[in-house]
Amino acid sequence: MCTYVTEKAEINGSGKGQNGWFTLTEARGYYDPPLHHPAAHTLHIALLNKSMGLDARVAVELTEDSARALVKAINAALEAGEFLHATNAAD
Repeated sequence: MCTYVTEKAEINGSGKGQNGWFTLTEARGYYDPPLHHPAAHTLHIALLNKSMGLDARVAVELTEDSARALVKAINAALEAGEFLHATNAAD
């Protein structure tokens, strides 16, 4: 069953598509049957710049385990990076 429930967040970053790099302004996430990946349900993540049209979009479908692993990896990278920058700034 498709829920079509989408969580959105304003973001500030860059993404690379077929036409090169572009500014990212929005992230969307939802959990539904995939369009491509062979799983019953996946977390769909889209990073985009709505004002630039469909060419300014990076899309990903992740299994539940992969999505949770990605969240852990992102949090670990942020914590380690923040700690290293704080440590180096104190020197």
